[in-house]
Amino acid sequence: MPSHAHASSTVEDMTLALRDALGLNAPYAPELPREEAISLFRRHLARFQSHVREEFEAHRLGGADAGKLLAGYTDGMIRTLCEFATRSVRAESHAKGEISFAITATGGYGRGLLAPFSDIDLLFLTPDEPSDEVRGVVEYILYFLWDLGLKVGHATRTIDECITEAEADTTVRTTLLDARLLAGDAALFAMFEARYIVACVTAGAACFITDKRRERAARHHRFGDSPYLVEPNVKEGRGGLRDLQTLYWMCRYTFGTRHVSDLLAPGFSALGLLTEQEAKRARRSWDFLWRVRFHLHYVSGRAEERLTFDVQPVVGGRMGYTRHGRQVGVERFMRHYFLTVREVMRLTLVLEPAVLRQALGPIANAPQADAQMRDAGFTVMDGRILPERGTSFEHEPIQMMRLLAWAKKRKLPIHPLAMQQLIRWERHAATLRGNAEASSIFLDLMCGAPPERARHGAAGTPPAAVQGDDAPSFHQMDEGRRKGNAYWLHILNETGLMGRLLPDWSRVVGQMQFDTYYHVFTVDEHIIDALRILERVEHGSMADEIPLAYELARNLHSRRALYVAVLLHDIAKGRGGDHSEIGSEIALHVCPELGMDSEETETVSWLVLHHLLLSHTAFQRDIDDPKTILDLADIIQSPERLRLLLLLTIVDMRAVGPRVWNAWKATLLNELYMRVAEVLEGSMATTERDVRVARAKAATAQWLAEDGLPEGDIAHFMGLGYGSYWLSFDRDTHRRHIQLITESEARQSPLTVESQPIPARGVTEVTIYAADHPGLFSRIAGAVAIAGASIVDARIHTMTNGMALDTLWVQDADGAAFEEPQQLARLSMLVEQALSGQLNINREIATCGRRGSGRRMRAIHVPPRVVIDNRASNACTVVEINGRDRPGLLHDITATISDQKLQIASAHITTYGVRAVDVFYVKDLFGLKITDKTRLETIRQTLLAGLQKAEADATRMTSALDTVTI
Repeated sequence: MPSHAHASSTVEDMTLALRDALGLNAPYAPELPREEAISLFRRHLARFQSHVREEFEAHRLGGADAGKLLAGYTDGMIRTLCEFATRSVRAESHAKGEISFAITATGGYGRGLLAPFSDIDLLFLTPDEPSDEVRGVVEYILYFLWDLGLKVGHATRTIDECITEAEADTTVRTTLLDARLLAGDAALFAMFEARYIVACVTAGAACFITDKRRERAARHHRFGDSPYLVEPNVKEGRGGLRDLQTLYWMCRYTFGTRHVSDLLAPGFSALGLLTEQEAKRARRSWDFLWRVRFHLHYVSGRAEERLTFDVQPVVGGRMGYTRHGRQVGVERFMRHYFLTVREVMRLTLVLEPAVLRQALGPIANAPQADAQMRDAGFTVMDGRILPERGTSFEHEPIQMMRLLAWAKKRKLPIHPLAMQQLIRWERHAATLRGNAEASSIFLDLMCGAPPERARHGAAGTPPAAVQGDDAPSFHQMDEGRRKGNAYWLHILNETGLMGRLLPDWSRVVGQMQFDTYYHVFTVDEHIIDALRILERVEHGSMADEIPLAYELARNLHSRRALYVAVLLHDIAKGRGGDHSEIGSEIALHVCPELGMDSEETETVSWLVLHHLLLSHTAFQRDIDDPKTILDLADIIQSPERLRLLLLLTIVDMRAVGPRVWNAWKATLLNELYMRVAEVLEGSMATTERDVRVARAKAATAQWLAEDGLPEGDIAHFMGLGYGSYWLSFDRDTHRRHIQLITESEARQSPLTVESQPIPARGVTEVTIYAADHPGLFSRIAGAVAIAGASIVDARIHTMTNGMALDTLWVQDADGAAFEEPQQLARLSMLVEQALSGQLNINREIATCGRRGSGRRMRAIHVPPRVVIDNRASNACTVVEINGRDRPGLLHDITATISDQKLQIASAHITTYGVRAVDVFYVKDLFGLKITDKTRLETIRQTLLAGLQKAEADATRMTSALDTVTI
């Protein structure tokens, strides 16, 4: 790595060469034309940018050093430009006197750091109202920089204006805090500095720090609140560069603008604010984040600050992260990133309270420690709990857990000195594995006490606004995601205690899976969020959103087992193999260590093993098929287990991401739960299918007669449907169907399309009555895709008169019902055009594909997969297809199924980010299951080949479009 002296000499040499070329070193050199000067500056700019990039990419410069070198080159260029501009304006205006002004770097550039595509922030400082000559120089410099293609943030102010603006706007005050003289009147800048320091001291630090903390909280909320988002913002996200800079601003403002020049300087350890080890970790974090940012800018070719899926493998590869065992390089890189942002958050916890105490003084009316707390070894300072002198976490590790127990009991935040000691001695918590007291405290922190309303509340009446544990927020201005049990779990996780108590936990900290686009958080954050949601469900604060979950959680017999199952359900992610099976084995040895009995242990292990069972069945199987329900009941066997499994399923899905859970999925899970519960309670008839069909038909005929329909119409309708039709729909749907069929036959219409939005279920029901023919559903699926809708479920029935009655449930791109009148009209029109041959489906779908796909989507590898199951249904062969989701996927699959001379009885479509899982219940042309092994393999291979070809064509098309766009 080049030394600072060498880098400085390179900057000086290159700047000197530019000055020579411009004739600035020769007093009587002829004036150079502006266009020729721009060419010289452009070559100089390209030369030093290339030099920095070459040194950085050859790993001879770290991230922060590259930022400093780039800023140094830019300093030299702007100083040279200032001199050239002043000389040019003098020559044009024939000015004789001094042109007095100063150019200062502000913001990030003022701190002497620049990223490759960052803005260059400049303040043109003038002693009073700028003269025409000063305005001329400023305009010359700005237009010159813009002609070079640089982005410049600029302001022209007097000293008085700077002070006034800073007093009115914290952002301006922050920007000016880092002002640095580049060129011009040094005495003017010194006067500005002196007056600005006086203004800062007069204003005091309290207001500034309060504003910066409020600004940080708003920024965190804007960029997702959590540091563990799988597509993080390196600059603005929680734990990113801006958080380190905010600490720096607070410290610099509080401890004096002249004394704290660099947050990462050794002076912080000398002040006693950080230990040398903490300062060293902060420097490593700072440099790592700057390296990531530099690579991100170079890879993107612009000022991109978000680590999206498509650039993560590229940046990780450039930084040297390769596959290690089962973990691919990109996952190792992202784990290092998430551990780094955790380090930044730890630094905030340790450093910020010291700044606040210095700036704001001790907290007034803060609670004090009582005798009982002191006897336990703890005290209170500034309203926060910390260990008494003589209490040693090193020699008594159990005191770390007792500290948290007392904090929870007295509802006190943790003092930063206590956090510092927890972090410093967390490795000793490994001796607490299997310790009964430590396990009891841990479970209490995670589960808490059952909500009062479970024992005293009126049945079925959710509380208005119960918030769970009222423990203060982990970050004082950062409410929301870190309340209740999540507060304590984040402390356990971010201090490292959780990983020491549960070694398997440490393997999922910062763990993301690059092939699961739909997960918003890393595994550890996802689990903590699921536990947070479970507590909210229990306390009724989500009763309006998930009423069934609230009812189930009211009186659980295995409450503690459920919380631990949520804790462990994804504990084996990233190990290869089935994480449910591996996690189930882990539960068998973790639960006894936590003091759980054999019954609880067996329940937790079973829940972890089957935590995907209900979602898989509800979204990928036909829940109207009795065998589906009976098979599920055989696995679950117990009503209590069914309740626990449904709650685990709900909180798991809700914690995945905001767009994963919707009303349609809630409806399917609710229906599945009710049907399985009926079997487990012994109230579901398991009689022969013909008897059930006869009962369903008789009940329907009775309802229709009660509605006043003519007997002839009822008899005609009852003769149209085969057995499966009568078991697939409820009373209201049958009523709509007879009306639709009657009106269609009266008009002798070859095609009838009817749409019924059902906002409560988050879907629109589309019913199509048309002459049946091979490929009908494929054409319908194509029309739906072109309309911008997605089919989430379908029931396909051929009636005895040769007509098809297909019922689809569709959603828009946001997972909501398709309900705008123009949307419904366009959908109906497209279906009619598709079935009448007026619509070129393949061409229109290709257009949709080009609009909808992008590099982020293609970055995730989704290998096509086809599974055929003849055991899931007694009447149909079940075909499950996995592939990349894209417009027209369902059309392509169903067209291939039709080509194989198969009938689709029902379709169930689920999307997980970019991965689609489409399940079809199919029969042959005689209405029978396909049992011939050779034919089954032919069907599988044909579907797989079609899927692979369609995927390759779609990728090629979108890649070509991206090339044209770029």
